[in-house]
Amino acid sequence: MQRDADRHYLWGGNSEGWHLLQRQDLSVIAERVPPGGAERRHRHAQSRQFFYLLSGRALIEMAGREVAIAAGQGLEVPPGLPHRFMNPYDEDVHFLVVSMPTTRGDRIDDAI
Repeated sequence: MQRDADRHYLWGGNSEGWHLLQRQDLSVIAERVPPGGAERRHRHAQSRQFFYLLSGRALIEMAGREVAIAAGQGLEVPPGLPHRFMNPYDEDVHFLVVSMPTTRGDRIDDAI
C-alpha cells in the first residue's frame, strides 16, 4: 500500500498520517511528527496499539511514565492505558502505529 493523497490526514497542527490499512479489526497508519509535535493524552477502551519507529526518536508517555524509543524500536500500549506520543527532539520522527481493533470511535481524551 502506498501513501495516497486520499488516505492522508493532518493532526495536531503540523503532524500527518497516512491510512495504509483501514479495517474494523485492524488499522495500520504511517505517521510523521515534526520536532515539538505531540498528541493529547488519551486512552482507548478496546484498541491495543503498537508503535514502531522507522526513523528519528520519540517519547511515549504511558500512565505518567515517559519511555524513550528510537528507530528500529517499538512499544505496545494496551487498552485502557492513558498515553501520548511526543517528539521533543530536533528531527522528524516517522513511525507506524498498528491498532487492533481500529481506534475509530474508541478514543477518550483526558481532561488535561
